[in-house]
Amino acid sequence: MGQSLVILYSIPVFGVLMLCEFLYGIHKQKNTYRLNDTLCSLTLGVLSRFPSVLNLGINSLVYATILRHLKPNLMPLDSWMTWLFAFLLYDFCYYWQHRLSHERTLLWASHVVHHQSEDYNLGTALRQTSTSFLFAWIFYVPMFLVGVPFDVFVTIAAVNLVYQFWVHTEHVGKLGFLETFLVTPSNHRVHHACNKRYIDANYGGVFILWDRVFGTFVDETVLEKPIYGTLKPLRSWDPLWANMEVYYQMACDAWQTERLKDKLRIWGSRTGWRPKDVQERFPTHNLTSPDQVKYETRTSLNHQVFAVSQFVAYSFLTFVVIIAEKNLSEFEIASFAIVVAASAFISAGHLDLDSGKTSTWLEVVRSLVVLGFVFLTSMWSFELMAVQILWIHALLNLMLIPMFFNFNLGVTKMSPR
Repeated sequence: MGQSLVILYSIPVFGVLMLCEFLYGIHKQKNTYRLNDTLCSLTLGVLSRFPSVLNLGINSLVYATILRHLKPNLMPLDSWMTWLFAFLLYDFCYYWQHRLSHERTLLWASHVVHHQSEDYNLGTALRQTSTSFLFAWIFYVPMFLVGVPFDVFVTIAAVNLVYQFWVHTEHVGKLGFLETFLVTPSNHRVHHACNKRYIDANYGGVFILWDRVFGTFVDETVLEKPIYGTLKPLRSWDPLWANMEVYYQMACDAWQTERLKDKLRIWGSRTGWRPKDVQERFPTHNLTSPDQVKYETRTSLNHQVFAVSQFVAYSFLTFVVIIAEKNLSEFEIASFAIVVAASAFISAGHLDLDSGKTSTWLEVVRSLVVLGFVFLTSMWSFELMAVQILWIHALLNLMLIPMFFNFNLGVTKMSPR
């Protein structure tokens, strides 16, 4: 079973647990959810599913190449020892991937997506990057070299990722002796914090033992509450910009620096390093200490409701595409991915009153374009369920937008809690 399907089948459980956490937070007067931040996180999770569906990851290609040329002896698929060994080795490899994803800018450019949220809840766990396929595979080559079967690798990878879901919560305290060897909500809160005491620590996926062995473990203390986010805050709900922010800065720095050595060094530098000449001319305003005032925007209730409805629509479309991927061409999947990305980008504008009106008109244009492609071209087969979802969604938007935004339901300032 592919990783996307494992995660897809876990979604109902994730949804129920998120609802329970939200209600529990309300009951305890410690709500950790904000609509804008949660929608952004969940949208990033939706977008992150498309690269694997499009087979952009090259794990399978690397595996096939190693199998063909190096011919490692494959471990027996039906042996529990194989699964146990693979589980431990995967988590060890994941530790190094995760650690270097914090320590090197090129890798941080992908991983930063998961850390941009200034809230910490189960929704944050689903905030995943869409560009990990570029370099993450490098860290798992040792598993292929020692003969771990590919089906075992894919399943173990999915289990490792699913395990990490439950540790993204503020409502679970320390868990006694489990803290010594497992990743828990307490020690993972430290990982997401940008406090000077906590930053760049606790990289394990399932086991915290690797951090204890390699000196990157930091314990959570009651004396210092974790503050979440990054020292260079995103300050946007745009999921596309969230994925491209650091890549864009690296490209700009490489273009603007005058020294050839620095142009090359950027791509292998430690996180935070910039050429001196670029830093002087185009300084970045990183926080010297964590900002306890969370990013907020003003928006109206009708824009919030509309943004949620769009999220439901493009999430359902993504679900259908993943289920039917074997019956779709890569061109069809890519075109659906573009439509979902466009919807996500436009919907993000409804979470900010300053861009809400523009986003409404962009949604009208997007819906008209979709209807044009469906009914005036042969790009998609009309019989596909995904296509039917597209045109029905577009038609409903065109019918409801004039009525929906004719009512003034008030302006709301999104508050942290």
